[in-house]
Amino acid sequence: LRMRRPDSAETVRLRHEGLELDLRTRRVSVDGRTVELSSRESALAEELLRHPDQILSREHLLSRVWGYHFDPGSNVVDVYVRYLREKIDRPFGCDSLETVRGVGYRLRPPGTC
Repeated sequence: LRMRRPDSAETVRLRHEGLELDLRTRRVSVDGRTVELSSRESALAEELLRHPDQILSREHLLSRVWGYHFDPGSNVVDVYVRYLREKIDRPFGCDSLETVRGVGYRLRPPGTC
């Protein structure tokens, strides 16, 4: 994970393995290929990239990405994880976003993807 200062002339980017997120353009680069994300997909990717190899609960992701006033019984996290997987995993043949049953989601540790 590497971040650059937002006040620098360079774009702010988060990285993990071959996955890179440009925080200003909401573009994800997967092994050098660019993928466009919606604002929610980008916020979800950002939260996961800020905590690589950490299991993030659905409740954590709901509060950080959708806000505290969102229905905790909603499956919106699962839906957006699926959208994100379709954009960053399936086209490139890697399962970088792991489901930890009954707990939440995490970006896989380096070298396991």
